[in-house]
This record gives sequence, C-alpha cells and structure tokens, in this order.
Amino acid sequence: MNLSDIKGIGPKTLGLLNKLSIYTIDDLIRYYPYRYNTYSTSNILEIEEDTNVVISGIVTSTPKISYIKRNFNKLNFTLETNNVNINVSIFNRAFLSHNIYIGKNITLIGKYNRIKNTFTASDIKLYGLTKTEVEPVYHMINGLKTASLKKIIYNILNSNIEINEIVPEYLSNKYEFIDTKTAIREIHFPSNTNNIKQAKLKLKYEELFAFMFKINLMKFKNQIFDNFVIKNIKPEYLDDVIDNLPFALTSDQLEAVKDIISDFNHERRMNRLILGDVGSGKTIVSFIAILLNQKVGYQSAMLAPTEVLAHQHYDNFKSLFPNINVAILVGSQTKKEKETIIEELKQGNIDLLIGTHAILEENVEFKNIGLVITDEQHRFGVNQRKKLQNKGQAVDVLYMSATPIPRTYALTIYGDMDISMIKQKPSGRKDILTKVYKFDEITKIIQEIEEELSLKHQVYVIAPLIEENEDTELNDILKIEGILKSHFKNKHNIGTLHGKMKASEKDAIMNNFKSGKLEVLVSTTVIEVGVDVQNATMIAIFNAERFGLATLHQLRGRVGRNSLQSKCLLISDKESERLHVLEESNDGFYISECDFKLRGSGDLFGIRQSGDMVFKIADIHNDYKILLQCKSDSQEFLDNNIENNFRDYAYYRHIVDQLMNNN
Repeated sequence: MNLSDIKGIGPKTLGLLNKLSIYTIDDLIRYYPYRYNTYSTSNILEIEEDTNVVISGIVTSTPKISYIKRNFNKLNFTLETNNVNINVSIFNRAFLSHNIYIGKNITLIGKYNRIKNTFTASDIKLYGLTKTEVEPVYHMINGLKTASLKKIIYNILNSNIEINEIVPEYLSNKYEFIDTKTAIREIHFPSNTNNIKQAKLKLKYEELFAFMFKINLMKFKNQIFDNFVIKNIKPEYLDDVIDNLPFALTSDQLEAVKDIISDFNHERRMNRLILGDVGSGKTIVSFIAILLNQKVGYQSAMLAPTEVLAHQHYDNFKSLFPNINVAILVGSQTKKEKETIIEELKQGNIDLLIGTHAILEENVEFKNIGLVITDEQHRFGVNQRKKLQNKGQAVDVLYMSATPIPRTYALTIYGDMDISMIKQKPSGRKDILTKVYKFDEITKIIQEIEEELSLKHQVYVIAPLIEENEDTELNDILKIEGILKSHFKNKHNIGTLHGKMKASEKDAIMNNFKSGKLEVLVSTTVIEVGVDVQNATMIAIFNAERFGLATLHQLRGRVGRNSLQSKCLLISDKESERLHVLEESNDGFYISECDFKLRGSGDLFGIRQSGDMVFKIADIHNDYKILLQCKSDSQEFLDNNIENNFRDYAYYRHIVDQLMNNN
C-alpha cells in the first residue's frame, strides 16, 4: 500500500510529507515525536505567580473578540475553576469563539495574575482534563498540522496493517519487550510516561540491533571474501623503505605499518581504517603502504576530496620518493593531459595515481591495481569508494580519517573495518598554545596576529558565517575582513575563502595562501582537513562557542605543522567551559571524548556517510549501552543463522542476500 492510498493523504499532504522525508507508510508510522509535553491540572488557589500552569474549568460567559490590529485579535471570557471565577484572555484564537460557550468544559495552559485575577492563556484544549495527559510534539512543516498527522497515523495503526517484528523472538522474550506495533502506538498515543519508556526501549533496541547486524555482516563478508592475494611482503622490504626516510617513524606509525603488512600477507582482503589525530602523520603511513605494494608489482590509487589536497599529496610523494612513477588526475586538467595519464596507467607505467573524483571515471583503467587509499574517507559515499575498489581484483583498501574518535566508539561504529590508531605526533612538533579571548579584547587579538606576521608567518582567521544576519550576533567574514584591514592599513595581504565560491576560486585562493602570496586567510570552516601550510603558525576562531570541540580541534590542526611554536585564539563572548578543554589539552582523542559527553553524537559522527548513521529514535551517545548489547546480540544471531541463510527471518535474509551479492 502506498501513502497516496491512505485516507486523508491527498496530493498536497503527500507533498508536505515528502518534505519531511516521509515516503512510505513505514516512514510515516516511524516519524517519532522529538519530545513530550506533560499536562496535569493545578488548583488556581495554590499556583505561583508567573508560572506556566494547566487549569481546567467551566466557561461562565460568552467570549468577546477584540481586534488590536487587523491580523491580531484577543478573546476574553470568564472561567470557573476550583470554585473561583477568573478572567481569561487568549490571543489570536478568534476562530475558536464558536467552540467556547457557557457550560463548556475546557483546559487552559498559561499564567495567572492573582492580584488582577486574570489568566493569560498561551494554549487551549476544548475538553476538560481529568488526569495527567502526555502530548507528543513533532517537528512539523508549514501547511501540515500535528492533529492531521496524528489522525493519519491513528487510522493506519487501527487498520489491519502488519508491522514486521525485526527483533528475533528469542531476544524479545529475553528482554521482555512489548511488540513493535504496540510500541509504535504508545510512542504516538501514550497512555502514560512509563509506557513511553517501554516503547522507546524496544524501538531503540530494534534500530540499533539492525544497524549492528549490518556492521557485523559487512565484516563477516570481508573475512570470507575468496578473491584474495597474499602479497608476501618480506621484512627487508620495510627495512629498505624506513632506512631511506629522512625522519624516524613514531611507534604508533610503525605499529600501523605492521598492521598493513599483516593485512597484505593475510588470506583476506585489507579493509583497514587509519584513525589519527590531526598532524599525527597518517599520510606517511599510507605512502609506505604504496611503496610496499609497488615492490611486489602492484599499482596504487589515492583518492582525495579536493584538488588542493590531491596536489599536496602528489608534491609530498614526489619529493620523498622521486624514483617512483606517480601521476595526478584532477578535473581541472586538459583533455589531452588526462588522456595521456589514462594511457600510461593502462600500460602499467604509473605506479601511483593520485586524484579527485576524476579517477572514478569509467575510462580510467589500471593494469594491475592492488591498493586503494581514500583520504578523509567520510567525504565519499560507499558507491564512490566501491567504484575505485572495483577497478581491480581483490584490491586492498585503506581508509584515512583525521577525526579522532574515542576507541570504544570507533570499534563499534567502524566495526566492519580493522582499525589502526595513531595518537603520537612526529618528533619536533610542539603543542599548540590555545587561549580564549572575548571579542572586546580585539586589540590584544590583533596584536597577537601582528606578532606572528612580523615573524613572516601566516595566519588563518575563521568566521562562522559568510554574510551578517541581523537576527544573530555572529561575526561574519566581511565584518572580520574589514576589522583586519582597518588595523593593518594595507600592510598585509588578506584573502577570503567561503563555501559559496566556485571550486576553481577556492583552489586559487588556497594556492595563493600556500605559496605565501597571502599572509592572512579569512575563511569559513571550508579550509580542508589535512591542508598543510607549514608557515601558518596561528589560527583565530571567532564565535568559537558555535562549534563543537572536535571541530575546533580539527581547525586548530591547520597550524602546528612544523617545529615552530603555533597558537590558537578562540574568540567568544559567551562563557563556555567547553572551550577551556582546548586550552588544557592537545589530545584529539581526549577532546573528542569530552565533546561526545557534552554534545552527543551530532557533531562527532558527521564522519560516517550520512545515510549510515541516521537513526530515527536511537542516539549513539545516550544509548551507547544498548548499542554495545546489540553488537554482541547481533553477532551471536549472525553466527547462529548464517549457515541456514536465516531461514526463519525474512527481514535478515533479505539483508544478507542483498549485501553478499553486492561485491
């Protein structure tokens, strides 16, 4: 049955539901409230002044309408409640006057003024409240009323619709869960607060169990994949590479390299994530993987999210390893340049191809690709990553991410991957000195920036908006640029960078900053994670309270890329204990743990492809214990049923068939 077949859903309502990402009946009944209002009536003789309260009573006068402005009206009447007659006012409810009559039992929400004996109502219900009422509150859209949405959901739940039980019966019995249809009914039409808790527990478990099942299944698929190649990387290969590096690896980097070699030499395809703090040296680990892959006769590909990062990787690799044939393929190259590279790649004359989305094109063919590396992997969808992986047979896959995540969360969320974590910074790197300022200390802030510029260093300045919005107090790019120019008096070259610019414009500005033509870059957060401007030693972030700690740490990581002392200035007029965490620590994993506790998963887990982590009722942070239980339960369920292809579980059989047949 389609949504359009449901009574009460015409073309207009269907369009509005679609805007709420509701396309199916299942989407509709699982469009859960985001909170609940609880109403319990108060005695008018006992309530406090200026406190929002709920009262019930009998209307004792005919309502009178007065118009303050053409589109602004007031309804006045009297109400008897607890044997007291009070004067009631409610604004913009003139349309209800015919429903409010003498003898009518109603409920009001609002504030009571005892001296004037007046009750100013903010809302009205056309029935008397005899017990505590729990009212669901939904995220709505103009044109669609909550009452209409609830009526449609009510009609569906009271029809003969079947709602599949996703949680296996033995687990539902084990945890004494209510059935799914009852849970959904209680979420939308709660009997009491305790029933809401039971319903939420069932639906959260259901959602997280299905998610963790998919994660465990993906890892299982990778482990049994039969098209593997053992690359036989010998110890002396690594010794040769390390001996020729101009610097020593940290112990974390060396451990990550050993993990990669183990994958190369194992009877399964590599599916590894290098999870590292900003500036921890993940890229050199991937470069070593490329060299080892080349030593046994295979080509490699490195996918970067932007041309700036692709060129940065290309230049760094060529500088470190001039004897390896490396090429770059990006959208801005000429057709002839691209054709030449593609032909050389087919012939096997290129050992490493670094590029952006351009290398995903069908005409880009490798002679013998054995390793795919995806930098900032969350910037690419699953299908995009798979396109590159499928350009060869049994290609090993290595992902890199500069978003630190607490290890316990990483092992759960990235449960389908093997994880190598790099925490240590390369030797010679100093901690970034971080200080919180208020905006009225702008003179001190400018002085700090001037000091860095006088040393011939470069500075990032971050603003949260492109243009000033009169509804906010946020400092925008143009305002900040103006402040800097008025202080510097044309002494320094300033550039601006923001999300509304074309890609070519962004690249040009970024290249000018990298080359030193620009001394100060005023930017939104579009400056790329991983962009390496070694001469940049200061970053000043305005309205720092607007960002999560993890994001601020990422931004801070744009400086401190060398042995020079770097600084981070956090400018905020709002007192925030969160910001002082950054003054205290440069450890991204500790900071992400704090961020996770303070803000939940919203900021932190923007890291995974959007569709993978969108839950309708569960929350990774608040429901982490449930998630861990689901991880264990789903693994056991998978182990016990994989051999019979989930004979008694059509829902999971469908998932297995879909995933296992999708190589």
